[in-house]
Amino acid sequence: MKEVRMIICIILICSEGVIVSASACPVSESFFLSATDSVEQTSVVIAEPFNADTVIGSSLSLSLDTAEIKKKTSFFRRFLNYFNDANKPKPRKKFDFSIIGGPHYSSDTKLGLGLVAAGLYQGKDTLMQPSMVSLYGDVSTTGFYLLGVKGTHFFPEDKYRLLYNLYFFSFPGYFWGTGYEAGSNDDNKGSYKRIQNQVKIDFLFRLANNLYAGPLASFDYVAGSNFEKPETLNGAAKSTLSVGVGGSISYDTRDFQTNSYKGVYLKLEQSLSPCFLGNKDVFYTTDVLADIYQKVWKGGILAIDIHAKFTFGDTPWTMMPKLGGSLRMRGYYEGQYRDRNVGEIQVELRQHVWKRNGVVFWVGAGNVFHDFRSFKWSHTLPNYGLGYRWEFKKRVNVRLDYGFGKGQSGFLFNINEAF
Repeated sequence: MKEVRMIICIILICSEGVIVSASACPVSESFFLSATDSVEQTSVVIAEPFNADTVIGSSLSLSLDTAEIKKKTSFFRRFLNYFNDANKPKPRKKFDFSIIGGPHYSSDTKLGLGLVAAGLYQGKDTLMQPSMVSLYGDVSTTGFYLLGVKGTHFFPEDKYRLLYNLYFFSFPGYFWGTGYEAGSNDDNKGSYKRIQNQVKIDFLFRLANNLYAGPLASFDYVAGSNFEKPETLNGAAKSTLSVGVGGSISYDTRDFQTNSYKGVYLKLEQSLSPCFLGNKDVFYTTDVLADIYQKVWKGGILAIDIHAKFTFGDTPWTMMPKLGGSLRMRGYYEGQYRDRNVGEIQVELRQHVWKRNGVVFWVGAGNVFHDFRSFKWSHTLPNYGLGYRWEFKKRVNVRLDYGFGKGQSGFLFNINEAF
């Protein structure tokens, strides 16, 4: 727990420059004069031979330096107050804007620096949960960089919902090939570089209480290059373009989307990538999701996440479902295990401990398979882990997780719960 608190402190300290720029404070007022510098400068002036001009100069210097110290003290007080008060109720704003950033480490991207600028906003109906938008960016020592925008907009009376996610990233990573056997053989592991652009938009209509349905569209361009072991592609194209259209239906009774205490979320999504949209590889995707949240005792929430994704047709390797990442099968290298189909489950206990601090424990499992005839229970991969939660804003947590898998583990830093 001490190590986790140290990580949080580093995150907050490294966020200092971000907070300053957000508040539009001149940099010179905050960084270039320390209290020690002011004291030394004052003592030099006072040590000069006594005369009226010196006294006046000394008094003026002392008052100016004291003012500078007050400015600095005021800045650090604002800095601390920003985080101390971030989760407290505030007068209603049209747009509640906040920024947080800092270092992180994961098995995929190694040491990096992330930044999230998030906003919550509401219409006239204050009983509705607020709409959310976030601008996120990341860079790491491996050469990974990411920039994206993600959000959910609730229309008046929650009659419509707009979900969107746009991002671009460049990632020097590893590729094992496709299938369980390929991923479980480290001799297949080879470096490559991946550049990806994705845009996905869902527009949902409310059909009944908590029931929504509507169209979706997606665009994915993936450029793979510098394959250390190109034979693992089995002749597949290194770069692909996939344009998809489809629809989804969902049932949602969650009390708060990004940190639910109760409710269920069920979603069925069907999309196709036909040739008339410019796809060289024609394939279909079915995505099924079921999340359940239940209070079990004081401060304790039991959360269950069941997910399956199936693809049919000529699915390119870039669009195959894969295990790992920051949401599911945490601790696995994302993409080591990939195939045409995936099934995964996780059960997580979230426990509030003290004030803004909490912990989580989870267990899970996942399986990738080519088709239902080739599915093997023996290929099921285990997953478990624990994490620390710090409430940055009301119902918005900073998430520090450490996950364990078969022969590997990983640390993750993120905002909001995994599901």
